[in-house]
Amino acid sequence: KILSTIPNIPHKDVPIGDNENDNVEISKSGNIPSFDFKPKTHYELGEKLNMLDFDLATKTTGSRFVFVKDKLALLERALSNFMLDKHVLTNGYKEISPPLIASENTMYGTGQLPKFENDQFEIKFDENTDRKFLIPTAEVILTNIVKDKIVDLKHLPMRFVASTPCFRKEAGSYGKDTKGMIRQHQFYKVELVSIVEIDKCLDELERMTNCATGILDDLGLPYRKMILCSGDMGFSAEKTYDIEVWLPSENKYREISSCSSCSSFQATRMKTRYKNNNKETLHVGTLNGSGLAVGRTLIAVMENYQQSDGSIVIPEKLRPYMNNLEKISSN
Repeated sequence: KILSTIPNIPHKDVPIGDNENDNVEISKSGNIPSFDFKPKTHYELGEKLNMLDFDLATKTTGSRFVFVKDKLALLERALSNFMLDKHVLTNGYKEISPPLIASENTMYGTGQLPKFENDQFEIKFDENTDRKFLIPTAEVILTNIVKDKIVDLKHLPMRFVASTPCFRKEAGSYGKDTKGMIRQHQFYKVELVSIVEIDKCLDELERMTNCATGILDDLGLPYRKMILCSGDMGFSAEKTYDIEVWLPSENKYREISSCSSCSSFQATRMKTRYKNNNKETLHVGTLNGSGLAVGRTLIAVMENYQQSDGSIVIPEKLRPYMNNLEKISSN
């Protein structure tokens, strides 16, 4: 039981540090927009358009939920479909539409349990089955596709992508980002997962991160790439890059993707192995990354493409997914 609470060991490339203040910027990309007016927040824009409704969601459900309506709902769907198409058709991922509920054992396999149980939504199922949880990320269910398997070397690398709702209690974030869509109990995310030979992990991490930043390049959104320090990394990760997108209303960068190599940490818990060319049996390497968080990409498009009259110009790459609509405005 004690062993199950010990995290992965950081890779030697990872900077030593205590928290997010010790993360290191690797690169910046794109042009930060300059406005001749005070840029509004995404929730001011959305409420003025009558297309984001937080009050209604509080009434029907509770805090940290939202109704996305009308053309903004279309924009959210367009983002998800654009990301999926790019990852499948260009980046070589296989699309999966997975279950949104995971067993206790599945959650253990990727490292969500036992350490982060307080952040999970457990659901009541039959009395006689093991415990079940709503997925906090599609990483959980996609990575476990290879659970208890000896994978044939010729099938590696495996690359999966899914667009799913994700569910998190956001325990420990009380008072943070209480307004708007930045931190919600339910949000859409396009998730990338790779299963690779153990010595290919770091190369795959670079490739995966480039797949994620490629979406931001296509959308013309300014961002920076960070390497996380040892104190800010996830439980299962050996090395993590965060991609942060520019939000004009906050005048700063905010996380929109996290891409991690987990080395053999999850594979050991899931008992997933492969035989290499020397016929040695080894644990696979697993990686996961957001490609991207859809809600936060929606926020970034709204804020970076806003006009002085409160309308939002649609990035060109998304227009084919939106009946060639060029702009969202209230009329």
